[in-house]
Amino acid sequence: MRYFHRTSLPIAEALQAADTFFAGRLSPGNREAKRRTYGGAIGKVAVTVQADGGHYTLIIVDTDQVGESELDKLAKRFLVTVHTRVHAAHEVRGAY
Repeated sequence: MRYFHRTSLPIAEALQAADTFFAGRLSPGNREAKRRTYGGAIGKVAVTVQADGGHYTLIIVDTDQVGESELDKLAKRFLVTVHTRVHAAHEVRGAY
């Protein structure tokens, strides 16, 4: 599955957020300038960031799972945590 989120968070902070979020849940894999991979028993996830439209950052999260797997729920939860870094008043209502 592929998920994406456009944010005003700088690229470096988005990558740091990915490292922090996935570190306790999955084993780290490749670390590139704008890409991180993580893996574990539940599957593999890749986080890619890129500049988008000037002051924005596009975060793309790819998993090797389908639909509503545990890994997909983690991917969506990560994007919610990124969103709440910028908009602290955001209320998380999803079950992921």
